Amino acid sequence: MTGPAGDGDSSPHGTTPPRVPTPRGAAEDGPLPESVTMQPEQPRYDHRVLRSLLGAWALSACSRDESLAVEEHLTSCAPCADEALRLRRAVELLHQEESLDLDPLLRARVLEGCLGRRPARIPVPLWAAPYDAETARLDALLSDLGEHEWDLPVQLVWAGGERELTLCGVLAHLGSVDGVVATALGLDDPLGPGAPRTRLERTELAGERCRHHTRSFVRNKWRTQTRDIVRTLSFAGTGTGGLPVDFADIVVPMRDALIDRAFECWIHAEDIAQALDYPEYGPPAPAHLNSMIDLAARMLPLALAGLRQAGLADSSARLVRAGAPGRTLDLHVEGAGGGHWYICLDSPGAVGTRDNVVAELAVDQIDFCQLAAGHLQPTRIAAGRGGDPAAIRDVLFATASLSRL
Repeated sequence: MTGPAGDGDSSPHGTTPPRVPTPRGAAEDGPLPESVTMQPEQPRYDHRVLRSLLGAWALSACSRDESLAVEEHLTSCAPCADEALRLRRAVELLHQEESLDLDPLLRARVLEGCLGRRPARIPVPLWAAPYDAETARLDALLSDLGEHEWDLPVQLVWAGGERELTLCGVLAHLGSVDGVVATALGLDDPLGPGAPRTRLERTELAGERCRHHTRSFVRNKWRTQTRDIVRTLSFAGTGTGGLPVDFADIVVPMRDALIDRAFECWIHAEDIAQALDYPEYGPPAPAHLNSMIDLAARMLPLALAGLRQAGLADSSARLVRAGAPGRTLDLHVEGAGGGHWYICLDSPGAVGTRDNVVAELAVDQIDFCQLAAGHLQPTRIAAGRGGDPAAIRDVLFATASLSRL
């Protein structure tokens, strides 16, 4: 029921319900009771206890209260502050900082695991996989760069000389030489129709043009071209492996051209990382590194012949018919990407065999690659040697002669 006007609502039993309090005004808010605002008192430690805690504090093993007490004590006790500083420096030596960068081989491992579970519907040819991986690794490095870093000088060194380019110029150089591979596949030349074919001329033209474009344009053009090359080879299948690629100074099959381009991409990425003071860039995946070393080993007989024609060889060669066994150097490249190769020391068409070994050479996989890139002098490489010293010397110098701009 409802009472007369002005009376409040009553309950069904005739009693008045409790009034809901109205919102409280700000003026009604006062300070909290002292029992609520007081913080618990910190435990007290004497000098002897605090000094005994310095080792645990340096290792970040103290409780919160202990850490606060030690840090407060260090502001007023010079001997303890000096001791704490020495302990912290010792801890830094024991626990080296770990790089926050991802493992450079992580991409290869993830792809291997994924493809092991579910093979790609359109797989990348095995001989194109190193190029796919190394261009992706370099692209990841470039993604972290600021605008001013693109103008940093990068020193390119090879057995025949050296050249300084900007970081942007190095990328333009890589893209211009990759363009020879692109045109062999029927793709557009990044330098346009009628562009020169030699590496030096293409690098000069690409470097001149990159000065008139933004850094993002140069990077995107290089990146797009690398993706187009891999995509085209994947759709075309393994039949393109024998397609000739004309680099003006040498004609090689497509499978070797892609491995060569992967090698140069890795080497120049290391050049860029060094110019940026970037942490160690890291080598390719072992299987990819093995394919690069294998290509260099297969090119050594021709490189030896070129060394002899130039009058730069110490050892003499015998005339051996093509396919017949000749004097051999046993090349052992140590490491997960290494292996054994028998290098024929006679005619380029002859075959190296175990039964005809006259010299042995053992080198580390990274040192061998740095030698083939022209970054390491043949006379300064650490190597195990045995047998004919002249043959060993010639193989080392022939390996260095494989390097190019």
